[in-house]
Amino acid sequence: MAPCKIKATVTLSQASYDSSRFVSRDAWDRYTDNIIDQNILLKRNVKLYINEFDDFKREVERRNWHRELTNFSNGSIDVAIVKEFYANLYVPKDKEQKQVRVQRHLIKFDADSLNTFLKTPMVLEQGENLPFYSRFCRLRPDPQELAGRLCILGRGFVLNTEGLPWKLLRKDLTTLAQTWSILSYSNLAPTSHTFDLKLDRVRLVYGLLMKMGMNIGALISGHIFFIA
Repeated sequence: MAPCKIKATVTLSQASYDSSRFVSRDAWDRYTDNIIDQNILLKRNVKLYINEFDDFKREVERRNWHRELTNFSNGSIDVAIVKEFYANLYVPKDKEQKQVRVQRHLIKFDADSLNTFLKTPMVLEQGENLPFYSRFCRLRPDPQELAGRLCILGRGFVLNTEGLPWKLLRKDLTTLAQTWSILSYSNLAPTSHTFDLKLDRVRLVYGLLMKMGMNIGALISGHIFFIA
């Protein structure tokens, strides 16, 4: 009896690849190994009405963020210096003396130094020693009030296992709230997690929407200190 031949199976990565779509076999292999079996969601179009954009633009300009905080031209920041800055970050013993040495230069990242650099001086209301947002963060605002301002009608907080407000999903936010949250992710308190808003981020976006006075230097400085 003649021996039975076993037919060899050919995997996708071994098959001939489409040279019109992929520049090399390695590119094809990365596609078959990492992407081909994934469910890719279509890009969503976010519609921001004209009056909403005007309101956002006016508020950014009122806070004087359009000059320095959100208008860095391409190539104006030396990437090597930024990497060295974070590589040399440390937690100082004196929290008021927040500084780091980069390329033999002492760079301060305390609130006053950042406000001077960004040209965003802190303005206090008469008789107050803290800006409105700082006082707001010390309170315990009603979660329903926060959700009602940031979410589309009928949406609200996702609850944790104890039944307490935990986070707001990005898909449940109004377009204006999404716009302010993107600004916070990119320029105020960067993070790699941008799919939803935890309670501290909810307060920040709420404060932006409500036009609360902020010490932006303290906010950014505190975030850098937290990372360090």
